[in-house]
Amino acid sequence: MTALQTPTPTTTQSLSTRALVQPQKGGRRSEGSRTRRSRLGNVIVAIILSLGGITMVAPLLWMLTTSLKTREAVFFLPPQWIPDPVQWDNYVRVWTAGPLLTGIANSAIVAVSVTLIGGAASALAAYAFAKMRLPGKGALFLSLLAAIMIPFPTLMIPQFQMFARAGLVDTLWPLILPGIFGNIVMVFFLRQYLDTVPDSIIEAAVIDGASHFTIFWRLIFPIIRPAIAAQFILWFMAVWNDYLAPIIYLNSPEVQTLQLVIARFNATYASQTDYPLIMAASCIALVPVLAVFVIFQKQIIESIALTGSKG
Repeated sequence: MTALQTPTPTTTQSLSTRALVQPQKGGRRSEGSRTRRSRLGNVIVAIILSLGGITMVAPLLWMLTTSLKTREAVFFLPPQWIPDPVQWDNYVRVWTAGPLLTGIANSAIVAVSVTLIGGAASALAAYAFAKMRLPGKGALFLSLLAAIMIPFPTLMIPQFQMFARAGLVDTLWPLILPGIFGNIVMVFFLRQYLDTVPDSIIEAAVIDGASHFTIFWRLIFPIIRPAIAAQFILWFMAVWNDYLAPIIYLNSPEVQTLQLVIARFNATYASQTDYPLIMAASCIALVPVLAVFVIFQKQIIESIALTGSKG
């Protein structure tokens, strides 16, 4: 019988080296497969997001290109995405085809007054609900949130009767008055934002003799300014594009907002197949919203970044 061979130190070392090397190779393979799967997932997500972006941007591009076409070019098949020739005259005719400038002025009066005054009222209300000690504060806030559940069509008739008795129909006041006292959604958003601010800061300021308005302006407003900017843009867009309330209260052409003027453009010139003129008016209506977004985009990014870091 042959004697059992005992493993030498060299053999033991080589076996242990193999045992260490083999898992490393397997780990490299698994890491490479995970990297490939991650890259494939990123490519799929990028394709899906690109398709979604194209779907959202295509109508805007079609509106812009149609505003620069002739009447006949609108009906070309296949569709003509790049106008040939470019008709800049459509943006000249649109100012004389209807009271477009009056509509822009009326919409600006309503949107600016509502968002500025109502935004200030909403911010102060949010500060009061979040940091001030008031009796019945919780019940009042819940009642305000319950008011969000009431749809506007339910309030249209009684609200119209109220403004009719006050003699304010066919003026801009029915569009301004309900908004200057604040926006419930904005109050709720800013109140949740202020919950992250320590109460000790406000208590220290009160001990130093600062009033609540001073505390709000010097301490609270710089903190919630990005959130106010984000809500301001959303509210400005809603008021600027509002069509239901103006069509209820406004009748005379001199007080109609921009959306009603564009609706009149559509009713008048669609029958004449003058779609470039209608699209030119729509592009002009889009400019103020884009301008507001460009002005406040830095604050919007700060709001999103702060919200993500606090979450």
